[in-house]
This record gives sequence, C-alpha cells and structure tokens, in this order.
Amino acid sequence: MSVQAGMSRPGGATSLRADGLTVKFGGLTALADVSWSVSSGEILGIIGPNGAGKSTCLNAVTHFVPHQGKVLIGTTDISAMPSWRLHEYGIRRAFQQNNFFRDLSVLDNMVAVLMPRLGKNFFYSLFRPLAYSDHLGQLKARAAQILSRIGVPESVYAHYPDELSYGTQRMLSIALAYGSNPAVLMLDEPAAGLGGDDMDRLRMLILSFREEGLAVVVIEHHMDLIMEIADRILVLDHGRTLAYASPEAVQNDERVLEAYLGRQDE
Repeated sequence: MSVQAGMSRPGGATSLRADGLTVKFGGLTALADVSWSVSSGEILGIIGPNGAGKSTCLNAVTHFVPHQGKVLIGTTDISAMPSWRLHEYGIRRAFQQNNFFRDLSVLDNMVAVLMPRLGKNFFYSLFRPLAYSDHLGQLKARAAQILSRIGVPESVYAHYPDELSYGTQRMLSIALAYGSNPAVLMLDEPAAGLGGDDMDRLRMLILSFREEGLAVVVIEHHMDLIMEIADRILVLDHGRTLAYASPEAVQNDERVLEAYLGRQDE
C-alpha cells in the first residue's frame, strides 16, 4: 500500500514519509505494509489497541528495529540510516518510558542534550577554559529557556528527574526531544498517567508545536485528546492499517467504531 495521494496539508511540504513499512519478528508479522506521511505544521495521530503495532511503527521509522519499506525525509531516502544519525535530519523522539540522565539535575539534563560532541568540549575546557565557561553559561541559559517553553517550572531545575512529579517528568521528556530543534517530533503516549491540568497543558503544548511549523507524530490512547489535536489519524489493527483519514472520518468509520471507539446505546 502506498501513501494516498492528496493526503498532505494544502501548501505543506511533506517532512516525513513512511512507505510500506513491514516488521517481522521470526514468524510474527508485527507491522504489515503500513504507509503514512506527516507535513510541516501538521499533527498525525496513531491509535489502536495494545499490540496493534503503534510503537513498532515508530521503532521502524527511527530504525530501532529491522524493517522493510522506505522512510524519506523530504526527498532524501533515510531507510538505511542508523538511528543515531537521524538527528542530523531533524527527527527526534520522546519515548513511552521516560529516559533521563538520572545522576544529572533537570537543568543539566537539558544542557547535555544541547551540548556539542564531548570531544570538542573536553579540549575546549582544557585549552580555552574561559571561552568554555562562557559557552557553558550560554548553554544553561538556552536550556532554561527551553524548559520554560515546554512548561517545566524553574523551581525544579536543580532537582533530579526522579524527584519530579510524573506530569513534570513527561514534560521534561518532551523538552529533551524538542531541545535539539527538530523538524519532526514523535511522541509515544505523552498523556500516559496524566489528567486534569497536566492534560490541558499537554494539549496546548502539542498544538503550539504545530503552530511553530513542526511535523508532529503522536501515539495516544486518550481518544478525546487525539481527536481534538490531530489533523489526520492512522488507525492500526494487528499491525495493519484499518483507517487513515481525518478525525471526523475516523469517528464515523464503522470498522473503527466497532473495533476501538465503541458504540453508544441508542
């Protein structure tokens, strides 16, 4: 199955395209011929029950699992690109499980993401200590700016990640992915464990990413959230595409209603 024609937002260049993704683990097909695209200034939602292949889909795109099919950023084929090089193409991901440098403070976690390669900074600190100190000060100022932008309060900057509330941990995880100035930002169940004000902040944050012109891919189980923020939704069922359409079309798709969203008694 190829990407459907005419699915890009009007006037928006496609930032990322997955075409015919297939993932097999032994005799198990975890993902079968799945295709989608996401454009700058667009939010793509990916939904489906546990085991549907949502995280596997992102793992294939970011090359954490072997796969068949193509992945393109713009017109560049990055299908064989190792995962550690994807940041060069502006692709960043926040995982379902929070990943932090647990022995570093919140602020230093952010600095570590912004820090250029360790080798350069090591020799910089040895031979140009004053310049390095000034550079580090600039990085900390930029780190604080990003944390504030994402909604991580200044009062926790000196704390360790494990000392934060779960909601703040989720925001920190997003900040660490966002901090390297991505073109494509992938979020794997960012609302897991959130509610109330935290959910509202997350909703506004993701919408603000779209306003900035990022291409955003969101895996989510919270239907109210994904239906409100997504421009298009990919519905997976046992590793296969069940629907790929607007939120309105997905909500009115009989197959989706029966399989995932349920029916209200009339």
